[in-house]
Amino acid sequence: MKKTTFFILLFTAYSVIAQDKFSTNTGTINFEASVPFFEEVKAVNRQVAIILEPKTSTFICTVIVKDFRFKLDMMQQHFNENYMQSRRYPKAVFKGKIEKFDLKNVDEIEKQYQIKGKLVLRGKSKDVIVSALIKRVGDGIQIVSDFPIAVSDFNIQIPEEIAAKISKTANIELIGVVKTNEQMYLTLK
Repeated sequence: MKKTTFFILLFTAYSVIAQDKFSTNTGTINFEASVPFFEEVKAVNRQVAIILEPKTSTFICTVIVKDFRFKLDMMQQHFNENYMQSRRYPKAVFKGKIEKFDLKNVDEIEKQYQIKGKLVLRGKSKDVIVSALIKRVGDGIQIVSDFPIAVSDFNIQIPEEIAAKISKTANIELIGVVKTNEQMYLTLK
């Protein structure tokens, strides 16, 4: 009887804790630094980790830089070796607070929020404010955010001979559906 009660209490505690954090490891970031009339500079990363902690309004996004996929292998190689130096700086992290966020107000109607935080990229840290559209979907919470990154803010050097072919501002689109640990477990079953 004591073991049964203990397991029920443990399961209940786990369920409550699991509700405190929403996450995914399958978020997507679309990256573009194209310039009209030149080769398209686009990549996608579908292994983005996103964490949302509603009680503290904390939002964390972690990206493994070498997981970006380009149409051309040569572009991917230059991106990792020359521009992002992914061996030296293997990941990029954004951590911030969602302003005026309350989980009770998240429903099927998309609402716009501001997220103030720090973006750490190539060993450099920069305070940024990004807009995000957040809504409840099926079994989770969808987050969509578009924001520009100036390459000069992170000391990304573009050689003079190709500088006209690559935008000085990379456009980033983040898309993800975060779920509680319990929801993720049920989805995997």
